[in-house]
Amino acid sequence: MAAGCLAVAFLACAPLLLPDPERADFAGLLAGPSAAHPLGTDQLGRDLLSRTLHGGRLTLGLSLFAVAVTGAFGTAVGAAAAVTGAFGRLVMRLVDVLAAIPVVLFGLVAAVTLGPGTTSLLVAVTAIAWTPFARQAHLLVLAEREREYVTAAVALGAGPVRVLVRHVGRNLVPPLGAHACVRFASTLLTISGLSFLGLGVQPPTAEWGAMVAEGREYLFTAPQVVLVPSAAVVLTAGVALWWGRRFDRVGAR
Repeated sequence: MAAGCLAVAFLACAPLLLPDPERADFAGLLAGPSAAHPLGTDQLGRDLLSRTLHGGRLTLGLSLFAVAVTGAFGTAVGAAAAVTGAFGRLVMRLVDVLAAIPVVLFGLVAAVTLGPGTTSLLVAVTAIAWTPFARQAHLLVLAEREREYVTAAVALGAGPVRVLVRHVGRNLVPPLGAHACVRFASTLLTISGLSFLGLGVQPPTAEWGAMVAEGREYLFTAPQVVLVPSAAVVLTAGVALWWGRRFDRVGAR
């Protein structure tokens, strides 16, 4: 936890500590690691460490925002569907239909309609990304409703909303937390992938997927241009999945 807080603080302070990520230095194109540029420079002489950290602020910020919004909405929909009978079953059928639509398709539609950029990227990763949360919450609430403590609460006169909020809700936190970590990793990869394909954040803005796309033609002559942002994506997704396993272990106790 402490390491995570330090990482967040470092990302927040990156603009004050590092060179301008957009500043080109044509005398130092594709330079290797040095004291001035610890991770080297890209094809325009821009500092890779600075661009990676600035890109991380954008990529992680978009991922966190998307997971927070879709997680809250999807959990509310799934939990409500579990306690509303026939209407809830109809809602879940709609969820199943939406969940079958590829995110990349939404990315293409959003890019054509709104133009490539951050707005279309957010539309693509939030339009149907709430459906896995709805499914998970729906299954969890249905399972919890059969527990003895819920039966006792209902026998004492507690209504559906009270049971859901005060009794069932606390037991949903570990499994939904684990699911949120998995979805964060998935969203991070989706955002980076869409930007790599040119459907998301556009150059020269620093974003991990866009950085890989910009540097892919230099993979063999200056591999750091591709490997640094790629490693950032993989490591961050791995950390998110590790936290997901931690939540799973908490829920299993």
